[in-house]
Amino acid sequence: MQRIPVIRSLPTLRADFTASLVVFLVAVPLCVGVAVASGVPAELGLVTGIVGGLLTGLLPGSSLQVSGPAAGLTVLVYEAVQEYGLRALGALVLAAGVLQLAMGALRLGRWFRAISVAVVQGMLAGIGLVLIAGQLYALTDAKAPGSGLANLAGLPRLAVATAGSDAALTACAVGAGTIAVLVLWPRWRPAARLLPAPLAAVALATTAVFVLDLPVARVEVRGLFDAVQPPGGADFARLVEPGVALGVLGTVLAFTLIASAESLFSAAAVDRLHDGPGTDYDKELMAQGAGNAVCGVLGALPMTAVIVRSAANVQAGARTKLSRVLHGGWILVFAAAFPAALGVVPLAALAGVLVHAGWKLIPVRSFGPLWRAHRGEAVVLAATAVAIVVTNMFEGVLLGLLMAVAKSAWETSHVQLEITDPERSRPRAYRDGATGLRPIRVRAVGHATFLRLPKVLDELEALPRDREITLDLSGLRHLDHACAAALGAWAEERRPAGADTAPPASAPAPAPAPADEGPPA
Repeated sequence: MQRIPVIRSLPTLRADFTASLVVFLVAVPLCVGVAVASGVPAELGLVTGIVGGLLTGLLPGSSLQVSGPAAGLTVLVYEAVQEYGLRALGALVLAAGVLQLAMGALRLGRWFRAISVAVVQGMLAGIGLVLIAGQLYALTDAKAPGSGLANLAGLPRLAVATAGSDAALTACAVGAGTIAVLVLWPRWRPAARLLPAPLAAVALATTAVFVLDLPVARVEVRGLFDAVQPPGGADFARLVEPGVALGVLGTVLAFTLIASAESLFSAAAVDRLHDGPGTDYDKELMAQGAGNAVCGVLGALPMTAVIVRSAANVQAGARTKLSRVLHGGWILVFAAAFPAALGVVPLAALAGVLVHAGWKLIPVRSFGPLWRAHRGEAVVLAATAVAIVVTNMFEGVLLGLLMAVAKSAWETSHVQLEITDPERSRPRAYRDGATGLRPIRVRAVGHATFLRLPKVLDELEALPRDREITLDLSGLRHLDHACAAALGAWAEERRPAGADTAPPASAPAPAPAPADEGPPA
């Protein structure tokens, strides 16, 4: 009787073990590539992958999604390192992790699902554009000018410089070959099942560079323990100085928002890929917070749940969280036992991996159908992406959120004026006279807010000024202060001469007479 659970668990153990190896092979080139693109030592990307597997992988939340450094935070991390220094990165990540823990404890995880999908897609598209623009320079072993807009503006000069340099052309060929393998490798199904495309592309590029002894830049190796730089008291003190505190707060909030949203959206996507238990969003947010807090203490990169690794985990047959824990163990063994292996990897190959990853972040195929079906959502998506490229990550996401809220407010603020003129149903003989005309009845229906006020006032002002108007607001489900004040002023202006009082615009007028009432006797 005691052996039955063990026998039944053997297939699960075998599936998790195999899946962990697949995820490990996918994760290593991505961890290293994201770290290099972020302007930090390559080993710090591996540290984040280790924490994402060994710590976050053990915690409850989502059972099959895998965490580690993600391309979605590359641009923001690079800007933070350039602004505050490498040692301050740990303090920023630690603060973001603590904030995620607090939000999870307050059960705010499920509310991240309320963030507009257009904003999230626009955020990822903007990140993809900035990432591609920056990595095109690394693709030719050149240094990027800096911001996303500057990188885009400098691409023509980069093309001219590359065409005139044999070394740059060689590095570009290595990067372009890496991208070609990434695109074509999944179509070779037997090979794709054996070896993930990112690892195959980097391995082939590294082999070609080594065999041909090509003059391209390679990853700098510092060693796992030498790369870890925990933040000290001076780093925290510098971040709360009056001159930088506001920028630091924006960076921490951006880390928190983007990492949390990407992780929870990834969890929702992973839940659709398998039939196992669904994600507890609050617990998953706390698991991500705990992982980021530890990454901050170690001075490593921030982590998110990564859909590429998570999908590879599910497709490889993983059944429990053991697969993601084991994948973290394999990364630790690799980083500790074979650190010199990183030193032979060409930077152009990693740049090719990230250019491909950035392109996949841009919803090229889905934008057209979105524009045809939901034009407002498409505008929010495009505006968010452009704002991130032109300004920065935090301001771009903030603009996208504001646009999404404004769009929702506009779409829900529908008000219609139902205008009834009883005189139109009367015989012409009664309409020709100027006396005894019954009032025009106007009934407002819907949600009257300041967004629709100009349209409402235009319709009211278009009514005849020589006729009495009865305004009925009983059909309104919502009337804000701006509309109430404007309608009250309009009613006061149109009050019949000699009348002492007029009914307030915010109160319903007396019920109108039937429209089919005949002429007076």
